[in-house]
Amino acid sequence: MSFSLQSLRGAAPRSSTLAGILFMLAAITIFSLVNVFSKVMVATYPPAQLFFIRGFAAIATLMPFLARDNFAAVRHVPRPGLQVLRMAMSVADGMLFFTAIKYIPLADATTCYLAAPIFVTAFSAIFLREQVGWRRWTAVVVGFVGVIIALRPTGAAISWPALIALAGCLCQSVFMIVTRYVRGTSSFFLAMTQVVGSFVFGGIVSAFIFLPPTWLIVVLLLISGTVNVVAVLCLNRSLILAPASVVAPFQYTMIVWAVVLGFLVFGDVPSLNTIIGATVVACAGIYIFLRERAVMHREPEPNPPTAV
Repeated sequence: MSFSLQSLRGAAPRSSTLAGILFMLAAITIFSLVNVFSKVMVATYPPAQLFFIRGFAAIATLMPFLARDNFAAVRHVPRPGLQVLRMAMSVADGMLFFTAIKYIPLADATTCYLAAPIFVTAFSAIFLREQVGWRRWTAVVVGFVGVIIALRPTGAAISWPALIALAGCLCQSVFMIVTRYVRGTSSFFLAMTQVVGSFVFGGIVSAFIFLPPTWLIVVLLLISGTVNVVAVLCLNRSLILAPASVVAPFQYTMIVWAVVLGFLVFGDVPSLNTIIGATVVACAGIYIFLRERAVMHREPEPNPPTAV
């Protein structure tokens, strides 16, 4: 089953929009936890090798869900060309991010990636014809300013690893837009294509560059892969339920997690700039959430998209 382009241009049901926001918040929380672990791992092991081991665990986790309906989601795939593009963007995003955090602090890489809501909001207005009002644009820009205040990018922010992170940010933005286009696809199939792409790419590269990990590292990576599947499912569900331009700004909450996890895991005490910036980011996200809830109560829920 696929959806017409006209249906994609219609507003998402308001009751689904808030659920989409909550799923995005859950995804960002889990991704933030996994990123801390990944930062530790890439200091020793090649990113592709981590992709390979994590991908194996993720595939094993998703396979029973696809087998429930005798793999019907695999046999009836809407928009196969976009599915391939989406998978490629997911692999590129992950590899570029892992490569970047190997050479620059996680905070600097996060700064680059938090430009994604700007790209997504712009792409949503251009390609998805989503209505992006001045209030949402303002909240997005304010959130990004908060990120800059919090992280105070140093000279490392304009280095070649930072440019790699920016390239990954662009890939992530395209990935989110394409996910919105193929929202009629099974959530489990969407997640499977992402992890299969990472598994295959990681396996090919690891055949040439492989460092034998300890069994403890293997177990931790397998757990990480399974946990990452939950985040992927939350992210995909978010983009299915709500317009990309609405949920994308909530990626700014990554900076809040960077402050919390940096203190708990690495003992980093946040500076005044970080606290002020994180507060600005949180306020921007809360404003969008409250704005959508207010609109939901004022406007009648539109008709759902028509399948073709």
